[in-house]
Amino acid sequence: MAGRKRKKLAEAAAASEETVTLNENDNRTESKQRITSVNLMKSPQCERTESVETERSHYFSNGGRLGQDFFNQPCISLAKAFLGKVLVRRCADGTELRGRIVETEAYLGGEDKASHSAGGKRTERNMAMFMKPGTIYVYPIYGIYLCMNVSSQGEGAAVLLRSLEPLQGLPVMRQLRAARRKEGARQLKDKELCNGPSKLCQALNISRCFDRRDLASDPEVWLERDIETSPIRPNDIVSAPRIGIESHGDWAKKPWRFYLCGHPCVSVVNKEAEKSKCNE
Repeated sequence: MAGRKRKKLAEAAAASEETVTLNENDNRTESKQRITSVNLMKSPQCERTESVETERSHYFSNGGRLGQDFFNQPCISLAKAFLGKVLVRRCADGTELRGRIVETEAYLGGEDKASHSAGGKRTERNMAMFMKPGTIYVYPIYGIYLCMNVSSQGEGAAVLLRSLEPLQGLPVMRQLRAARRKEGARQLKDKELCNGPSKLCQALNISRCFDRRDLASDPEVWLERDIETSPIRPNDIVSAPRIGIESHGDWAKKPWRFYLCGHPCVSVVNKEAEKSKCNE
């Protein structure tokens, strides 16, 4: 009897390596779906990836990883500096997924009523916002989706990563997105894989396990300079009100969402803000 029970537990553990859960805080299993072509999770317990040697694309260059000094700048400055940088996610099997950041939002904490840390409020949930610059803050929305932020200078300040341009690992990104969509849904276009904060978390398999990790030193997720495109100029950046915070009065009008003008992977285009910027 005990032998059969151990066998079942072993089979269940093996099966868990091929599943992706819609909501990692939810113990229900009806939202699980198999992904068989790549082993993305070593176990349900957020194990850290071993350091592995893997063939890397031309997007990677030695010394290209951005360190602590990059993140140690004011929130609005960091939100703009993120644009054009490459977010890299190394999966458990060594697969590397890459996307160029094309849209961000700044949340300053303190007086910023739209921030999770407004008024200096510290909770178990938002603790990453008060940690050193470059700390990852992952939180759930609507009970099933996740958003990835990075802390900056300033008490409780952080930048939300809103959209990426997929660069490497698109087949894996497409599988990860499909695993959380209705069966029979149409195949996503490349520009739709990461064009939203929860979409990029799905496409890069960013889970709650990444909360409070250091983007400057973590072996599974990091930021690189983009060696393929020209540097971002001030005239390339559109400033517009942030999304989904309409209930916060005048703070909702602050133009603290930043995106690359005319980029097809931006989640929401603000035509009014683009009238002058994109025609310069």
